[in-house]
This record gives sequence, C-alpha cells and structure tokens, in this order.
Amino acid sequence: MNWISNYVRPTINSLFSRREVPENLWTKCDECGTMLFHRELSENLNVCTHCDHHMAISPRARFAALFDGGIYVDVPVPAPISDPLHFKDQKKYPDRLKAAQKATEEAEAMLVGEGEIGRTPVVAACQDFSFMAGSMGMYVGNAIIAAAERAVHLKRPLILFSAAGGARMQEGILSLMQMPRTTVAVQMLKEAGLPYIVVLTHPTTGGVTASYAMLGDVHISEPNALICFAGPRVIEQTIREKLPEGFQRAEYLLDHGMLDRVTHRGQMRDELISIVRMLMGETPPVMGDLPEPSAAVEPDAPAETPDPKT
Repeated sequence: MNWISNYVRPTINSLFSRREVPENLWTKCDECGTMLFHRELSENLNVCTHCDHHMAISPRARFAALFDGGIYVDVPVPAPISDPLHFKDQKKYPDRLKAAQKATEEAEAMLVGEGEIGRTPVVAACQDFSFMAGSMGMYVGNAIIAAAERAVHLKRPLILFSAAGGARMQEGILSLMQMPRTTVAVQMLKEAGLPYIVVLTHPTTGGVTASYAMLGDVHISEPNALICFAGPRVIEQTIREKLPEGFQRAEYLLDHGMLDRVTHRGQMRDELISIVRMLMGETPPVMGDLPEPSAAVEPDAPAETPDPKT
C-alpha cells in the first residue's frame, strides 16, 4: 500500500460520493442562536425549545394546530383590483405580488377559514407576515369583511390572528380606507351579539393596531410580541428620550391594561376554546374530549358475616 491508495483514492471517492445536506433541515433561533431541527421546531409550533422564543408561523400551520383534527374549509374572499394606482418603486407592484405569492404559496396576506375548535364552530382569519410584511391592503379588508359576514350568517364567533407592518403603501389611500371598512365589519359582529376575539402576534403595528386589531371583545397576545402604532425607534427619535425596557411589548401592555391575557402558543388553543364557549353561553369544555363523568354511585355495603359464636 502506498500514499496513492491510502490518501489520494479515498479523498477522490469522498469528493464524488459526497451527498449534499438540504439547507432547510435546521433553523437558527433569532433570540438565542440555537440551531433547531426543523421537525422538532414544527412539532413545537415554531417555538424555540431552548429559550421559548415565538417565531413566525404560517396561517396554514396555525390553522392546522387550531382546528379539530386540523380540518377547516377556506372561506372565499373577493379579489380586488390588482394594481389600482399602477404603483412602481424599485419593482412594479404586480411583480412584488407575484414574488410574495411564489414565496408563500398563498394568494394574499390573509387566510380565512371555518371549522370547529373543541367541537365549537368558529370562523378564523389569520394574517401572514411573510407576505409583504402582512401589510393591510384591499384584499385584507375584503377578507375581514368576508369573515365577519360569514360569522354573522352562521352565528359563529370570529377569531382573528393579527401580524402586520401596517398599511400597504403600494395601494396608497385605498389601503387606509380599509381601517373604517374593517371597523364596520367588527360592528356587524357586535350588533349580531357574536364574540370577536383578537390574538395579537409579533409584530402588530401601524394602521392594523389602529383599527380591527384593537376592537375585539377579548385581546390575547403571544409572549414578547411587539404591538404598537409607531415603532420604538420612531418614538425615541421624536421625543429624544430612552424608552423603558420592554416598551410596547405584550407583557408591558398587559401590565398597563391594553391586553387581557398573554398566552403561550402551545396553550392558545385551549385558551380560545374556553373563552369562546364561555362567551357563547355553552358548557365548559371537557379536557381530552372525554365524556362528562357520571354521578358517582357508592357501592353497596358488604353483607355482614354472622358471628359463629351467637
């Protein structure tokens, strides 16, 4: 054996037989930097198993974890004019839409579905921050109106998961008009006596916070979510003062009365089931979907054994 057999040949074989490892097998946590295996992260609902940091989750994945058995039906949303202002910056607006649709495999920034949670029928809407930062355009306004109309028609509560960077600048004043439109949709639910529950996720900012995201009967947030109208940097530059630690985060808003609960994503489904059933005047949910226990029946007392001495 010589150096060619011992070193060169194995090196050449390893180069040509090397298998490429897919890049999407591991995800780095934005908070602690831990590398997380994709399957383990998905099973934990995109929550870091090391530091409990809540990462972004798609509407489809959220609905799969929310609805019973992951079964739900999409509620159709009317499609608006694709490019009403013929807006163009570095890219044309239709090109940005196509790129976002290809990246997310969704038509727009909000998904609406109907199904059951804990055997309680509901309508749910969820924003997708990965679709142009979840920006509120005409489609999002149409989606909320469609969700509210469907909830009123079926007499079901509406649950909305918000995640947005604000209004969509490519639609100009038309995007800002969605603020009063969605406010009217929420009023429809209130007039029908139906609960409207908002779950604010990271981040919920701008015109979304100034409209439908803060008009719920109950406001719940995921831990450490940024919830604001203007961002912390804008405020610091305006008032030229250092903001308090954790300013505009979910826990800070809970302490100051802006939120009702801050709930871990893994406990969100059970929390929503309890709140929905309570607001709809139904019996409390049975944990584990088991039948209600029957009344305890005391066993018959054993017959007394006669004393042989008597």
